[in-house]
Amino acid sequence: MCGNNMSVPLLAEAMTVSGEEKETAAVIFLHGLGDSGHGWADTMSAIKLSHVKVICPHAPHIPVTLNMKATMPAWFDLMGLGPSSPEDEHGIKKAADDIKAIIEHEAKNGIPPHRIMLGGFSQGGALSLYTALTCQHQVAGVVALSCWLPLHKTFPSASSGNKNIPILQCHGESDPMIPMQFGAMTAEKLKTIVNPQMITFKTYPGLLHASCPQEMAAVKEFIEKYLPRI
Repeated sequence: MCGNNMSVPLLAEAMTVSGEEKETAAVIFLHGLGDSGHGWADTMSAIKLSHVKVICPHAPHIPVTLNMKATMPAWFDLMGLGPSSPEDEHGIKKAADDIKAIIEHEAKNGIPPHRIMLGGFSQGGALSLYTALTCQHQVAGVVALSCWLPLHKTFPSASSGNKNIPILQCHGESDPMIPMQFGAMTAEKLKTIVNPQMITFKTYPGLLHASCPQEMAAVKEFIEKYLPRI
């Protein structure tokens, strides 16, 4: 493979699950606050297709206001988890630029942006949504699990104008961290930014701030639909 991973900081340490055949598509999946790419690399490798490469980067360690300024893996600082909480605008935009750099790197190495899907859980899902909606390229789709749209008040004007991005949004109905109502509000906001027919919002009874087999089956179906073998 050509290209230099060292020129893209997040790729140097990222967990990468290679395809079993020629890689013609990729999924970039972002973990949640305080986590790493390891667990999601295992989860995604269990449902991925043989022509799809999975990249699970690790977030940098930064102080997080929400957790008494403790230093932990985080894509950007969090001041609160409510729709009106103040937000780390600079950090969100920098994190999105870091993910866009991975997209550009993969494009230079033969996987075009329209064959790259973004996804993530919680804060990682939030970043995947923001990155896809502000990216100059139209990506293949977004898997947004138990999350929200950062800087939601800046949309739709902040959008790069790609109206036909498929979005699969999933949320646990008993999520105590990011209530399902927040996810539902996010889904409604997304309908003002992209074609409403491109948005699927699935909820899971009894599910807390976590994933479940039924949710991952929906993710697999979504990947199969929007990253078919070519």
